[in-house]
Amino acid sequence: MRRRAHVEEHENHERWLVSYADFITLLFAFFVVMYSLSTVNEGKYRVLSDSLVSAFRNVNVNARGEQAVSGSIAPAASPALPQLKSKPVVSQHGAREEERKRQAREKMREMAKDIMGVLAPLVREGKVSVTEGLKGITIEINASVLFPLGDARLQPAAVKALRAVAEVAATADFPIVVEGHTDPTPIATPQFPSNWELSGARASSVVRLFVESGVAAQRLTATGYGEQRPLVSNDTPEGRARNRRVTILIEAQHPDEVKELPVKE
Repeated sequence: MRRRAHVEEHENHERWLVSYADFITLLFAFFVVMYSLSTVNEGKYRVLSDSLVSAFRNVNVNARGEQAVSGSIAPAASPALPQLKSKPVVSQHGAREEERKRQAREKMREMAKDIMGVLAPLVREGKVSVTEGLKGITIEINASVLFPLGDARLQPAAVKALRAVAEVAATADFPIVVEGHTDPTPIATPQFPSNWELSGARASSVVRLFVESGVAAQRLTATGYGEQRPLVSNDTPEGRARNRRVTILIEAQHPDEVKELPVKE
């Protein structure tokens, strides 16, 4: 009988690959499980978020979140109500202030008409001009109508016209500023050393007459500008005569309340 030849088996040096492949497979499965656990369900997260908002704000849960969880049909959205434009709220103080200003404007217009009526003859002669603007009523009176040359005493004819203006002005409470103006002709007398004193004295004479005619003294202010504010050129006698004047300004606005500014430390 013939003897079978013995086949020598060689050792497999690549058996470690099987264990390595199993390890890689298990590692991959581990990361897949970890990833699936870390993934957030968007629908559940939205429901949770809406529920928290509803709890703190006392509102209904968002319909879109409910649909994502249960699959139910979302309720039909209610039609949007038209938005009404809110009217600006006017405080009672603001309304009273607007009404006060309206009444003041009407009073000012009536006063301008009355003053124009009492001074109409002088206006026609070109000796007086009456204008109304944003600042109030301005009355320009030529000095020749009121005073003798170089003097601050009112002439009798001027007293009558000024009293008529004062009687109209006394019916309201608007502030009144009386300004005296001269031409640049020098004056040097014991009573008036310069045109400053002359213009101030003429304004004071008009103020004194207004007080005597019933205008409250606290409403009146007298100031003299001398020759510093001419209306026209002083190169001609007519221009100098035009610049010798008294201006009566009945102010439309009351002075603001004075507030002391704080000192910065």
